Amino acid sequence: MAQFGKSSSKKGKPSYTGAIIGVSLVLFLFGIVGWFFLNLRKTGDYFKENIQVHTYLNRDASKKQIDSLVNYISAIPFANRVEYVDKEKAMQKWNNENDTTWKKFLNNNPLPESIDFYVKADHVQTDSLNILSATLQNTFPGIIAEFQFPTETVSKVGSYVKTAGIIFLIAAFLLTILVVFSIDNTIRLAMYSNRFLIKTMQMVGATRWFIARPINQRAVVNGLVAAVIAIAAIWGTVLLIESFIPDFKLLHDNTGLLVLFAIIILLGIIISLASTHRSVIKYLRMKLDDLY
Repeated sequence: MAQFGKSSSKKGKPSYTGAIIGVSLVLFLFGIVGWFFLNLRKTGDYFKENIQVHTYLNRDASKKQIDSLVNYISAIPFANRVEYVDKEKAMQKWNNENDTTWKKFLNNNPLPESIDFYVKADHVQTDSLNILSATLQNTFPGIIAEFQFPTETVSKVGSYVKTAGIIFLIAAFLLTILVVFSIDNTIRLAMYSNRFLIKTMQMVGATRWFIARPINQRAVVNGLVAAVIAIAAIWGTVLLIESFIPDFKLLHDNTGLLVLFAIIILLGIIISLASTHRSVIKYLRMKLDDLY
């Protein structure tokens, strides 16, 4: 029996390197897909927050009324980059974006004054902007000639972002299931090589908790190590992509990445622990002959 235990210990000597590498690769894949999902959301927000809203003013609006309207819009929590565009600025913008042949036919500047601003992504919706238009019109009657925003662009951007978000959520759900099963299989394969060691400890009188506790502790450490390796690889990949494609830097979201990294750590630890503990209990319940 002693000889058997010694031989089994050698055969079942724990080897966690392969399991750690396997779990790290799976978590890395999960993290990269998660990063692309973050970029998709940030891309949608970026396009939404670069849709300009124009509040055209009546020609007889006084300077005091205009200042009041500018201050009111600036105080709106979801309004960004509020700018008062007088006739001169309006003409400069037009000349920069269009030809100047109109000067040959018109002596006066026909462009109206306006208050231009941008809106945070959560409020770039047709209904929200229509409500804002009605609020401004009612609060400042006779000052606003027209409240204008690209209705079709707002609708299309919102629709595309929503559709892409749903597709990615479904893909993320399926990927999460794949990650769980992949890590579970990797851990079970690693524990399979330790089945004789586990059974030998049981045969010499060790209790189930005495056997499982150190293995479970090791599983937590392995899951954490695998998650850290995956996070380091993801971070390096993100920096590499941003160095080759600078536009990705505009979408960089440290908060989102921290949440993603926390999820990766939890996945690595929880799945490693659950899979390891389940494998230990399985081999403890099996008969010796069934281990071969």
